[in-house]
Amino acid sequence: MKRAAFSLALALFIVAAYAVPVSTLRLPVVHAQWSNPQSDVPPYHNAPPAPGQALPPILHGSQLSGPYFQKPWQIAVYKEAAQIPDVLYQLPCLCGCERALGHTSLHSCFEGTHGAVCGTCAAEEAYAYQMTKRGWTVQQIRTGIEHHAYESIDLSKLGHS
Repeated sequence: MKRAAFSLALALFIVAAYAVPVSTLRLPVVHAQWSNPQSDVPPYHNAPPAPGQALPPILHGSQLSGPYFQKPWQIAVYKEAAQIPDVLYQLPCLCGCERALGHTSLHSCFEGTHGAVCGTCAAEEAYAYQMTKRGWTVQQIRTGIEHHAYESIDLSKLGHS
């Protein structure tokens, strides 16, 4: 009986400890990972593809139909992506798809349907396209993405000609 009471008390103590709001603790924030995930930049390529290196194709033409391409912005971001593949190759994608899908840059998101279903990828592409058209360098665009400037993109305004 003492063992059961002790186990119950210990369990209640553990639950209560986790119920304390973090903001009330006077401890520094510690992350379980080896680094701070907020300062991590997902993978990208430091340079354009080597001469003669063919990138996987971005979906195009009749591939831009079906259930993943019901909204004008979904088609628009793929059409834009096809115009700047080397730029996208050199940009990170901040949605986390490198962990879940093995993507190596923003270009990877548009090799399949991921760019059509992920608002982060789509907004990053639209931002990259707009900044490329303004003459920005890849480094400037990358810095903007890392600072979440793409969040100002309104996808619902894309693809309406």
